[in-house]
Amino acid sequence: MREAVRVETIKFGRAPVGRAGTALVGVGIALLSCAMPLAASGGDPQVLAKIGEAGERSWDGVLAGAAQITGAGGLLGFGVVLGWMFGREFADGTITGLFALPVSRPAIATAKLFVYLGWAVITSGIIVVTLVLGGLALGLGVPPGETAPALGRQFALGVLSACCALPVAWAATVGRSILIGVVGAIGLVIAAQVATIAGAGGWFPIAAPTLWAMSDGADVTPGQLMLLAPPAIVAAAATLWS
Repeated sequence: MREAVRVETIKFGRAPVGRAGTALVGVGIALLSCAMPLAASGGDPQVLAKIGEAGERSWDGVLAGAAQITGAGGLLGFGVVLGWMFGREFADGTITGLFALPVSRPAIATAKLFVYLGWAVITSGIIVVTLVLGGLALGLGVPPGETAPALGRQFALGVLSACCALPVAWAATVGRSILIGVVGAIGLVIAAQVATIAGAGGWFPIAAPTLWAMSDGADVTPGQLMLLAPPAIVAAAATLWS
């Protein structure tokens, strides 16, 4: 298993998809979050109505925007990278070579999941760091102590969003395609949006983390947040079995 993790780490680190995913998710979310107050500074009523609190030139506004973007864009970004990780052997035509390796295919899939989750934790940390740097660039000053919980929730939201995307690994494996994984990631984003609009977001595992972060933990209970664990575990187990 250790060797499988090492190999998957090297593959991921040298691939353009891994580097691009880290930049787009880790840095892109912060850039968009900091761009919202700049867009709101123009005073356009339509723009202000669309972005709401995220348009405030304050730490609360920047973090509110980051939570909104991570809920959709972060989930999609994590899902696309995960779909590539599990679909690349099929796309490259090297899947048959895995049968000849002394390391079992479930062990290789497990190594992929370890690398993916480790990358998600690192990327979630990068999001927080770039958000702080972006806020400083906006002239908001050093984040006050009361923003620490919000920054912690942003980090947790990144990790939880990555866990929400785990069904994509199964979809890419069963569909034998990177594109099937990408379609699965898009489907998860749509499902979360529909559940939120329908008012069932707190009970829908994919949507709950975003609502939890955006409401400062008020609109989603810890029990509802923990509902994410069963589908994530089932998705991981189904991927290993497949």
